[in-house]
This record gives sequence, structure tokens and C-alpha cells, in this order.
Amino acid sequence: MSRNPLLERHTLPPFGEIRPEHVAPAVDTLLEELREGVEKLVAEAERDTPSWDSLAAPLEEMSDRLAQAWSPVSHLNSTMSTPELREAHDGCLEKLSAYSTWIGQHEGLFRAWQALKDSPAFAELDEARQRSVDNALRDFRLAGVDLPADKKQRSAEIRTRLSSLSSTFSNQLLDATQAWALELDDDSRLAGLPQSALDTLAANAEAKGNKGYRITLDFPSFFPVLSYAEDRELRREVYTAFVTRASEKGPNAGEYDNAPIMEETLALRREMAELLGFSSYADYSLATKMADSPSEVIGFLDDLARRALPQGQQEFSELEAFARDELGLEELAPWDVGYASEKLREARYAISQEQLRPYFPAPKAVAGLFSVVERLYGVQVEQDPDAPSYHEDVSFYRVLENGQPIAGFYLDLYAREGKRGGAWMDECRVRRRHGVELQLPVAYLTCNFTRPVGDKPALLTHDEVTTLFHEFGHGLHHMLTRQEVADVSGINGVAWDAVELPSQFMENFCWEREGLDLISGHVDTGEPLPDELFDKLTAAKNFQSAMGMLRQVELSLFDFRLHLEPAAPSAADIQALLDDVRAKVSVVPRVEFNRFQNSFGHIFAGGYAAGYYSYKWAEVLSADAWSAFEEAGTFDAETGARFRREILEQGGARDAAELFKAFRGREPSIEPLLRHSGIRAA
Repeated sequence: MSRNPLLERHTLPPFGEIRPEHVAPAVDTLLEELREGVEKLVAEAERDTPSWDSLAAPLEEMSDRLAQAWSPVSHLNSTMSTPELREAHDGCLEKLSAYSTWIGQHEGLFRAWQALKDSPAFAELDEARQRSVDNALRDFRLAGVDLPADKKQRSAEIRTRLSSLSSTFSNQLLDATQAWALELDDDSRLAGLPQSALDTLAANAEAKGNKGYRITLDFPSFFPVLSYAEDRELRREVYTAFVTRASEKGPNAGEYDNAPIMEETLALRREMAELLGFSSYADYSLATKMADSPSEVIGFLDDLARRALPQGQQEFSELEAFARDELGLEELAPWDVGYASEKLREARYAISQEQLRPYFPAPKAVAGLFSVVERLYGVQVEQDPDAPSYHEDVSFYRVLENGQPIAGFYLDLYAREGKRGGAWMDECRVRRRHGVELQLPVAYLTCNFTRPVGDKPALLTHDEVTTLFHEFGHGLHHMLTRQEVADVSGINGVAWDAVELPSQFMENFCWEREGLDLISGHVDTGEPLPDELFDKLTAAKNFQSAMGMLRQVELSLFDFRLHLEPAAPSAADIQALLDDVRAKVSVVPRVEFNRFQNSFGHIFAGGYAAGYYSYKWAEVLSADAWSAFEEAGTFDAETGARFRREILEQGGARDAAELFKAFRGREPSIEPLLRHSGIRAA
């Protein structure tokens, strides 16, 4: 192979040139260079007291080179997966994990950082650099630099294995999701589905060269069936396939079973935490979070459950009565809940997500989002059609301030085969200074919305618009940072239980009249959302909000208690724990075959292990931050500038609690969250 694009410097990834055969040689070359570079820096540090410029800056430069090569590979594997790319990607995970562990346990490098911390030069560093040094020393200890040789070796083995297990979990979930489909010759079983859903299912069939309709387990496909299909047996069939993915139950029973992956993952996390002197993996996880102790997290979640449970029980009783009296459903099964809820919402508020779709054509919602950001923060967003991309649906945009680019992002909105489900923001480039040059931040913003059919634009639900704003909030945190040190730039170095603050904050603009006027425009007339629909939308905002809060508390408690367990749980133990949590805080019906945990990628293949509570924790912060705008005005320029200055620009340079206090002028309060969520009683 003559040239390898992954080894070349680029401002943006050269997606069109990257091939699976480039991946392993690039990673091997870079890791070899990095190991040599680290040893050289350590030798220099032993001869002369290290400074920022002699130690931290060159280390950052080397790490960034690896990140620039790996970032597009990892992103393509998530969004354009092929068997060849997956094999190339997964084949490098063990090497990358081994390098990460090697550097984290390198005693010479640890001594060099400690010498920098202890030197007179440390006091002269700015706040961001000091924070970066402190974080580095903390992370060395969390990686086991202090351990004796045999325990170090074991810790390294565990980390490498955990990396592999995480990828396997994710791969099996994707395979299980794509392994099931239901082909229908005609629409006789699809009564109740809106036209947009029928179009999607017909397009699914057409993409496979078939006539009729094809239901898959991708969100834009299965969700309308569970929400609108009058055929109860069809709802049951689709629900069963969805909740048994990657398990020993259901239509693909045992084929992609994630249970052994979960068991081994939890056992290894438990062992690693003990090696490092923590009494549980939950304690280990909190070492880098705002919350101080497991008891504080459990107490926080129990308090939310206590406040929401009476209202949640009332909401479900109302749903049961409606389903019995109006829909003839004597007993609500899990596959009836979404359908009955949608019918009750329509009956009570005369509104549905489908009614709202025509008002949110994707191009209008995206343009409106950019207008919101411009009014809030004084920056402009412009598409760059010449930037390298990886799919015809993906666009690249530049963020400008005073006519000058300050950041960029890729926007990838629609579901497709080979793309993992969900919505996320990830780093393509991090903002950092090297020498006189400033590297600008670039983000990947990925969603899985219903794709356009024919020559019409995609029509989004209001929920999808809210998801778009959520992910863009993460993107703004990454892109509007003023930090020039990679370790604390953007979302780097931010406590995990505070990282959802900017994303959840952005969702509020989807509920405000001033925001909706910018993001809505009827697909045929361009008319913004009329007052009548706006009033119905806001009236229905907190429909079943207590049930929604209890669901989040259920997942958070399950995750946290799972990682507090004194012994490594078996698959049966995991199920028993989930059943116990549900018995305490859930109000919806359960079935024995539900294996939700086998597809809980957030905690088994994402960064949320013993941290899923972060969504609710950060929601306290975001609701309270939003209340500042309620007091001053939705687009109050001074409040927007302060939020940008005190939260978004700071990245991880300062403690999250300090930043919130600097913005709000006081400690956070839970009251705005309860008020915004419509939780009436304590």
C-alpha cells in the first residue's frame, strides 16, 4: 500500500479515501511512534525538571494524531458499518486498549507529571493547564499506576477485555436489531398507522426489492406500530421482537445473546474496582463525577421516585380506565401502553405527534435551530458543500463568529442499514492550540430520524425535533469552548453527571412560542405552528410526565445498584435486580420475557456504567439554568452571553458545581425540574 490517508494530516477526515485495509497499519504505526515518543519524553524529564512545553504539549500533540486517525474509523463503524470495516475496527480495539493501559500505568510518565505539579512552574500555569495536570495525576491513580506488578498486569488484562466486550455487545445488538423483520404483502394489518409510517414501511420493502411493507426494529419503523397499529396481535409480535433483542428469548432466541457479555463485564468491572481499592464499581465511577458518594446518588433517585410515584400511579390508573372504557381492553399489556397512551393523548388534548409532523420539515427545523443559536450566542451556521463527507445524506457546516470560522460539524439525521440506533454527539476534532496554530473543534451530530420519501422533505415529529436540539446542545458544548488544552476542551474533563446540562437546556426552545416560530413551518404553506396547535402541544407537554420520570429513575437505579452489588451477578441475578427495582418504582405492566437489559447499550457499550443517573442529575441543573431565561426572557442577550461564558466556553477547566454557581449565582434547586415536569406533589 503506497499511501495511507489515516497517517496524513487533514483539517477534516478524508472519508472518501479511507478503506478497511488502511486501519490496522495506521494504528500499528501510530502506536509504535507514540510509545517511542513517550519513552523519549520520560528520559528527558529524568534529566531536567519537566515543564508544560516539554511534557504536556508534546504528549497532547501525539495523542491528537492518534485521535485524528481513529475518530473517522470509529465514526464510520457506527454509521456506515460493513463486515470488512467492523473486522478492521474491532481488530484494533485490543491494541488501543493495551496502549491506553500502558500509558496510564507508566510509572516514569507518572513521576514526570508529578514533578511538573511539584515544580515552581506549576503555579505560573493558567487554570486550564493546572486542571489538566491534576486530572492527569488522578487518572494515573485510577489506572493503577500505584499497584504492584502482578496487579498492574491483571488490571491491564481487564481493561483490554472490557474494551472488547463493549464492542461485542454493541455489534450483537446491531446484528440482533437487523436480524428481524416482518414482511407484509398489503396494508390490511396496518390500520391506524399514519401515512408517514406507511410510507416508511413501504420504502423499507422497496429497498429490499420487495413490494408491500417491511417492519424492522429500527425506531422509525417499530415505534409507529406500537403507537398506532389497531391490530393488537401485530403490536404484540413487534413488541416481543424488540424487547427480546440480543437475548435467549424471542424470535432470534440465543443467536446474539448478550447475557454472557453482561455477566463477564460486570465481574471484570467489580474486580478492577477492587484492585484499585474501591469497594464497588459505583464508587470507582464516582471518582470523576459531581456526586460524592453512592448513598448521595441512591438518595437523589429515591427522592425523585417518592415525589413522582403517587402521580405516576394515578396516571396509569387513568390510562387503564380509558383503555377499558374506550378501547375495550380489559387488561393493559405492555404492547398496549404506547397505543392506549396515544389514543388518550388525542382524546384529552386533540393532538398527536403525527398532526405536528407537517409543521416540522427537516430543512426548516434545522434552519430554525441555527436561528435559535444565532440569537442566543451571536454565531452563524453555514453549510459547506465542498467538505468531504461519507454519505449523501450527511452535510458539513461551519460555525462563524464575526465572519470567521470557529468550529464545524457533520449532521447525519436519518436511519439507514449499517447505522447503530439512537442519537449522539462525538468529537471529530478537539479545540487545542499547538504553537501559533489553533485547531478548531469539529463535531459529529448523529440521529436516526424517519428519512425523506420520494421528493418530499423528511417530516419530523416534535419528539425528533427535541432530540435534534438535545444533540446540538452537546455539539455547542464541544464547539463553543474557549479552552486551548485538549484535556479540558469542550466536553473533555467535564464531570459525566454534568455533561447533559447543555443538551437538556437546548430542548426548552422546542416548547417556547418564540423558539417554535423559528423552527416550524408547514411543509405546504410555510405557516408556523398555529396558536391552536401550540396551546394543545403545551397543554400536553406533561402528559404522563410522572410515568416518564419513573422510567428514568427505574433505569438509573437498576444501573447504579447493579454496579454496587457485592458479588458479580449472573444473568438471573441481573433479571432479579431489575424486577426488584421495577416492583418499587414502575407503574406499567411487565412480562416475564422482557430482556431490556440485553440491549441497554448505555451501560454495557457506552460511557454510562454506574452513571445513567446523570440524565436526571443534570436535568436538575438544566431546568434551573432554564429558569434564568424564564426570568429574563427566552432570547435575553445578556443571559445567553452569560450561559455561553460561564458554562459552554469553560469546558472542563473548572469544577462543574463552580460553573453552575457562577452562572446562576447560587446552588442548584430541584424545584424548577419538578415544576417543568409537572410533578405536583412531593
